[in-house]
Amino acid sequence: MVQPVCVEYSHFGMDTGITYRVYGKQAETAVQAMQAEIQRLEHLLSRYLPHSDIDSINRQAGKEMVPVKDETCEVLSRALMLSQLSKGLFDVAIGPLVALWDYKHAASAPGKTRILETRSLVDYRDLMVRRDGNLVGLRKTGQSIDLGGIGKGYAGSCCIHLLQTYGIVSAFVDLGGNVSTLGSKPDGSPWKVGIRHPRHTDSLLGALDTSNTSVVTSGDYERYFEDAEGNRWHHILNPTTGYPAQSGLMSVTVVCRDSWLADALSTAVFVAGMEAGLELLSHFSGTEAVLVDDHLQVFITQGLTSSFRPGQGVDVSMVKG
Repeated sequence: MVQPVCVEYSHFGMDTGITYRVYGKQAETAVQAMQAEIQRLEHLLSRYLPHSDIDSINRQAGKEMVPVKDETCEVLSRALMLSQLSKGLFDVAIGPLVALWDYKHAASAPGKTRILETRSLVDYRDLMVRRDGNLVGLRKTGQSIDLGGIGKGYAGSCCIHLLQTYGIVSAFVDLGGNVSTLGSKPDGSPWKVGIRHPRHTDSLLGALDTSNTSVVTSGDYERYFEDAEGNRWHHILNPTTGYPAQSGLMSVTVVCRDSWLADALSTAVFVAGMEAGLELLSHFSGTEAVLVDDHLQVFITQGLTSSFRPGQGVDVSMVKG
């Protein structure tokens, strides 16, 4: 039996490591196309790159609406929908708080007064999206959009669509932990996606068997800093408090077909906490989750009963999603 062509490739983009494993006759060409696609999306949607659509919107905040690509309007409309549905626990206009905390360079938490002042600028209801003319704007000076909670997920969705145009039926795409799978492995077995232990480096809580599915995790363990007093401040901010979320959860993994949705929901559920997070998930058919609370208890929704493989010694409880 002739083995299908396999191309494995890694590179850096969207401020993270990206890995592809693609099977098919046009695998090499498809991987090159995905690289170009990631670069295109970053130059369109990154708030950190000058002249991107998001940078243009942010620079004109409080002044005027700016013309953007149709695709930017689409992404912002999806982000706005999640912002509304989560009642602001996911907020696409969280940019000012992200800039204030600056977890990459910070050594201490911002002062309470600065946090309160900055929090007043964060309000998804001030984002105006006019689809009939592809115009977007923010009502107040100092406001800004940040797509950190949906951007890589949207890129994952785009990569899967691109692979399909090249006739690829088996692929694994990992954008910094945002995993999207196309089909199954060439031998028909499912892809396996590991879920990291939130406190033990290089250890897994378990793994998921997946096919044609996206798996995205948000947790308090990957991006954080510790101050001089030993306080640990992670990067997932609660827009309603201005501080890193303290919802009783350490980690949330969302499993669903659409990568952009899994990305946004993993953030929103992490901020919302167990009860409100499961209520939010219930609005999306076919969406499942693995949740880890502050006591390292693992919970899975009913749809993952046959696909989640817990690690050795890991106890799992079922919750209704």
